[in-house]
Amino acid sequence: MIAIIPARGGSKGLIKKNIRSLGNQPLIHWTIKSALASKYISKVILSTDDKEIARYCRYTGVEIPFMRPKKLAQDKSLAIDTYLYTIKKLKKEFEYKNDEFIVLLPTTPFRNSNDIDNAIKIFYKKNASSLISCQEMNHPISWSFSIDKFGIIKKKMKTLKNRQDEKNMYLPNGGIFILKYSLIKKVKSYYFKNTYAYLMPKYRSLDIDTEDDFKLAEFYLKIYKKKINVEK
Repeated sequence: MIAIIPARGGSKGLIKKNIRSLGNQPLIHWTIKSALASKYISKVILSTDDKEIARYCRYTGVEIPFMRPKKLAQDKSLAIDTYLYTIKKLKKEFEYKNDEFIVLLPTTPFRNSNDIDNAIKIFYKKNASSLISCQEMNHPISWSFSIDKFGIIKKKMKTLKNRQDEKNMYLPNGGIFILKYSLIKKVKSYYFKNTYAYLMPKYRSLDIDTEDDFKLAEFYLKIYKKKINVEK
């Protein structure tokens, strides 16, 4: 299976986060090393519009057959369009034959090669249409509400339950997406009737988007040092 690591250069929430140092290596290198260590990934493709990111990654073993067009690297650009563009170009110009591929976001550094391999095994064993890694939500979704422009809480009235009586809910963590080009091309979605979950613990599900997230990642490196699989 081929892996795509998408890493655009225009992050505004955390400037240059993909190449910021975490544990003495650029953040993106954690994901590259895990992908290269997977038993089932034959090729790792970096999709980036940024020459600096490409320079940081070129010597790692990742392949950069082409740069991502700027129109697919804007704040409002959809990630799924990048995946479609990348696979279409690989099929047309680089003779890639397979329908399925895996996406590994570089902002989820503690997802490891065991997670990748176990997810791929589930995908094939279940003959899944797609697979998405996830984590359990901290709080029941029924506790959530919106706030209007006047600061007033807007919430649909619902009978309150004890936390233990609520159904467990989950969120995608950005660690692993296994997709089929033919399906997402048709419906522009990651979710189908036969979409499976791969559940990960919270410390390996950390998705870095803010300065606080980065500090939490550094903290996790200290307290989960023996549990985090640092790929060689």
